Amino acid sequence: MNNPGISIKHLLLLTLIAAPLTACKSSAPRTDQSAQPANAGIETTIAHVQQSTDYLDIPAHVEADPSHVVRIFPPLSGRILALRVLPGQEIRKGDVIAQLQSSEIAAARSDFEKAKIEVLRTDRALTRGKVLLDHEVLSQADYYELEAADQTAHSEMERARQRIHELGFSENSSSDEVALRSPISGVVLDIGSAAGEMQRSLDNATPIATIANIDSVWVVGDVFERDLASVQVGREVQIIVPAYAGLTLTGKIVNVGDALDPTTHTLKLRVVLPNPKHTLKTDMFSTIRIPGAARRSVILPSTAVLHQGEKTSVFVVNGAGKYEQRPVTIGRTFESGNTKNIEVLTGINDGDKVVTSGGALLRPANGE
Repeated sequence: MNNPGISIKHLLLLTLIAAPLTACKSSAPRTDQSAQPANAGIETTIAHVQQSTDYLDIPAHVEADPSHVVRIFPPLSGRILALRVLPGQEIRKGDVIAQLQSSEIAAARSDFEKAKIEVLRTDRALTRGKVLLDHEVLSQADYYELEAADQTAHSEMERARQRIHELGFSENSSSDEVALRSPISGVVLDIGSAAGEMQRSLDNATPIATIANIDSVWVVGDVFERDLASVQVGREVQIIVPAYAGLTLTGKIVNVGDALDPTTHTLKLRVVLPNPKHTLKTDMFSTIRIPGAARRSVILPSTAVLHQGEKTSVFVVNGAGKYEQRPVTIGRTFESGNTKNIEVLTGINDGDKVVTSGGALLRPANGE
């Protein structure tokens, strides 16, 4: 060296500078990647092949049996004084629906009084004619005429009496108000009038009230012509009502319509169900489920199936303990309360260990 003093100083200076840097580098904490569990958030289950039944679901709704529906029209013209019922109210046979005031009853009573007077006149004429006939003063033919006139008068009086009864009055009453009563027990479906309105008995197109007995109801659906092979009268079906989670009713197909709707190409399908507690309401949505052929499939929680476009797959733990993504074919979805399961038709074998939760975490970064 030409200048050993300077060289030693330089070496000492470099040593002092490098020492702090080395200390800082060695004190930095290390992240132990192996400390993180490889299956964090992953849940698995053992798949089992089980037998399930294929089915056809037909959208439907609940209707009242038309033969048990009554529309109440006013028997005579007049003014509604009061309505006694509300929509949705359950009533018994004979309960008052509305109070109606009418002047037509006066005409009916006048006809009845005239008929009574005519009956008195013909009765007296017949009695007198009988005496004259016995004394051979009146001919038999004339007596028959008196007898016929008397019978006609009695018939007319009875007709006038029946007319008063039809209007809801008694021939011995003088009131001009009539109570309209329900002819059946049931539920008030609709009210078509209000207190104070005038009603005309002949040209009134809107009933005062519509009442239906819903102790039994119809469930009516629309079945496409392509599904007619699965639909036969007498076949047992299930009725599912979305309004009541978990409620499944059983009934039989009682009728398949003959008239095809030209717009939707569907036929009406009818199931009759008993409804003693009135659980089913008119116009409720429902589903008619027709069971089909039995098949074997795997039922998994819906969270096990991953969707990417039109492709579906699941992750399965293979023999090496690693996660393997498999394409699957899915079928129906089952809902029971808060639980949602899905049917896997192909891609899963009996005994496979399938990831039911956290499968999205196992996807490659590129999502393939």
